[in-house]
Amino acid sequence: MVNSPHEPYAGEKRELPLIDYNAADAPEAFFESLKQYGFATLISHPLDMTRVDRIYGAWRAHFAEGVATEFVMDPIRQDGYFALDQAESAKGQEVRDYKEYFQFYQWGRCPSHLKPDLEAHFEDCLKFSTTLLRWVAQQLPSDIVSRLSMPLESMIENSAQTMLRVLHYPPVESGIELPRAAAHEDINLLTILPASDGPGLELQLSDGEWIEVVNRPSQVVVNIGDMLQEATEGFLRSTTHRVATPDEGQAASGRMSLPLFLHPRPEVTLSSRYTADSYLGERLQELGVI
Repeated sequence: MVNSPHEPYAGEKRELPLIDYNAADAPEAFFESLKQYGFATLISHPLDMTRVDRIYGAWRAHFAEGVATEFVMDPIRQDGYFALDQAESAKGQEVRDYKEYFQFYQWGRCPSHLKPDLEAHFEDCLKFSTTLLRWVAQQLPSDIVSRLSMPLESMIENSAQTMLRVLHYPPVESGIELPRAAAHEDINLLTILPASDGPGLELQLSDGEWIEVVNRPSQVVVNIGDMLQEATEGFLRSTTHRVATPDEGQAASGRMSLPLFLHPRPEVTLSSRYTADSYLGERLQELGVI
């Protein structure tokens, strides 16, 4: 079942369509939502949300206890723990996002008691993503598909760059405005985001309006990254989004999130202008990460 979008009535709240992953028309509905919004929301998907909730609880406690120095962020490999004063800034922003996070790669470091759940979730996300990229390719115009350097799903095979980020947005004191995540676009092909443990994600529509991405416990949100925009010659466009400063009711509690950023292998040709490696390097320099 797909809840199809329609032109909103005056005063009506605008929302992303809700797509049943197992519905017969799911591939078409998924693609159309990406094309219209840059985002798609899926239910009845194969990811284990009980495990996701367990990851949130375990890592919330781990951040509260303090992350051991052996896991401090490696400035070269970019894995490990990023403290509040090491968090990235959105492109064009001077203020750092107010967040701490742990970047986990399949080859990377991780506390041993937290690693099994991360590894299992990572692997499930990769399988899920392969299906989603296949859906995208099936719906793209044939002339764009013919100009891809390889099938989209092949771009991510054995990629060491795909990264899972365990994100913690700390509580914000009342009356203080800090950007949890300032307006930005993602760098990668697709971002796979299971439901967070609190609201806050917003996307910007083509008319400039910001709308909430409703946070439902059972859903997965998928959004286009700039690399997919580059590879499809702008046919699919990445969408500006942010994690809004919480209102008073949410400010006292932190927020956990678990995005997986799907990256091609470095040598993959995205376009006549970029390989995946050259594109990533340029963007990380803009963000001040490297």
